[in-house]
Amino acid sequence: MMDRIPAVTVIGPDGPIDLAAVGAPLVVYFYPKDDTSGCTREAQDFTAAAPDFAAAGVRVIGVSKDSPASHVKFSAKHALAVELASDEDGSVCEAFGVWGEKKLYGKTYMGIERATFLFAADGSLVRDWRKVRVPGHVEAVLEAARAL
Repeated sequence: MMDRIPAVTVIGPDGPIDLAAVGAPLVVYFYPKDDTSGCTREAQDFTAAAPDFAAAGVRVIGVSKDSPASHVKFSAKHALAVELASDEDGSVCEAFGVWGEKKLYGKTYMGIERATFLFAADGSLVRDWRKVRVPGHVEAVLEAARAL
């Protein structure tokens, strides 16, 4: 069980982001793939709540294995205001324990588990949500973030 932000770096829209050095409350959410229905809905929900997270002083970063170019296209297509970051080599997914076996239509494959982590400003894990269902999820994360 993880109790602190792992010392890992993702590639954000403006370059590398050392997650352990953010120095503010942080939500890191992992999603399988840009521009798929569930992932789009989740990013839109986080975008809609972005002013509320900002008011609570909480930074939100969405992470997938998609390239930075894919994130730019995805953000532009759906007018997303959430910060998206790339983990193309999968090391961040491994560090957070969200890379694993998944099943879809009877086929087994390796992929990213939809999961969200809330960290306090000191880097300690406050709460995690595993095997996330998108409807209502962002509201639950925002409620926990406001309680920090």
